[in-house]
Amino acid sequence: MNNSEFIKKIQEVQLLMKDEKYQEALIILDKLKEIEKAGNFDYSLTHKLYQFISNSHSLYNQQIILKVIQKESSQRESISFTGLKEILKERENLDIDEPILRREIEILILRSLLSCKIEGDELVF
Repeated sequence: MNNSEFIKKIQEVQLLMKDEKYQEALIILDKLKEIEKAGNFDYSLTHKLYQFISNSHSLYNQQIILKVIQKESSQRESISFTGLKEILKERENLDIDEPILRREIEILILRSLLSCKIEGDELVF
């Protein structure tokens, strides 16, 4: 794959992310990562690739976490990060470390997509 084809794929990923199709974006990014490892691409393209990989993983996690929290908040007043981590693993097959889970929730709160408070190891709805 040459640089222009690589750039076209990166642009495709950007559009998918804009449409919040993070899982589809991650599939393309995984393929690009393998191509990048085998090729000799410009540093700026490599940097952009890994930036998109990181952002897509984070946004995909946030999408799943938000869906689960919305459901849980209608059934209870609070949940521990440990409890939420287990629910995510069981229901959504998302195995995420608690510090990363906390960070993703903090980002959701900062993005005004989630209105709750973090009190110690609890998420209060």
